Amino acid sequence: MKLKDKVAIVTGAGSGIGRAIALEFVKEGAWVLVSDVDHSGGEETVKMIRGQGKETSFFPADVSQAEEVQKMVSAAVERYKKLDILVNNAAINTMGDSQMITEEVWDKTIAVNLTGTFLCSKYAIAEMKNSGGGVIVNIASVEGLSGFSNQLAYSASKGGVINVTKCLAIDHARDNIRVNSICPADIETPMFTGYVDLEGLEPIKKHMLMQHAMRRFGKPEEVARVAVFLASEDSSYITGTNLIVDGGWMCGKNLDPAEILGWK
Repeated sequence: MKLKDKVAIVTGAGSGIGRAIALEFVKEGAWVLVSDVDHSGGEETVKMIRGQGKETSFFPADVSQAEEVQKMVSAAVERYKKLDILVNNAAINTMGDSQMITEEVWDKTIAVNLTGTFLCSKYAIAEMKNSGGGVIVNIASVEGLSGFSNQLAYSASKGGVINVTKCLAIDHARDNIRVNSICPADIETPMFTGYVDLEGLEPIKKHMLMQHAMRRFGKPEEVARVAVFLASEDSSYITGTNLIVDGGWMCGKNLDPAEILGWK
């Protein structure tokens, strides 16, 4: 029970990586406040947790809105009397280059992915300082480490998350607050698989698979277990670090010509 009796908020916990983290945290003994803008998804996560005989609660919040974030953090503290862990997972993925993307889409992407990380951290840290410390885990992306075609706003926002992580880690180390980030590559979430499994996209899916040295996409649970590590005392001397969870995507050029030509 690596997180026994710890209190955690997981944003974007209504599906995918966020849901997997919430479920894994509960398995490790944590009390989890599930948060998402998607009411039905959030309630479904709560139902899954309670189905395991564990207690939890759902608080809907748009992380880009300071007032809603404050209420979310207050709800966790009022219910569980403290806050030990924050997982900043809520995000939106948008596509487009500088000529395609609108100012509105840019602003929304930055507001949710980057400003949301700042706001949640800001109000969570105030509570963590009151109780003697805590841990923040930010879900970034390999797209924050490398340029991607038609992913201008998303890549920019995730690059910002990685550097916000480092700054928070430096600023609050003496408050006994550790801050780290995770950079997943392609993970089998509903949003991702719903795209790559579309009819006619088989060649694109094959190309994407071959960019991973392990020749498969990741599972949300594989990211969740890394989040448990970073949230637990197993990583007690780690802060300001970014862990890449990508099946070898960032190793380099993984494309094998023989495999592309069907020779193996």
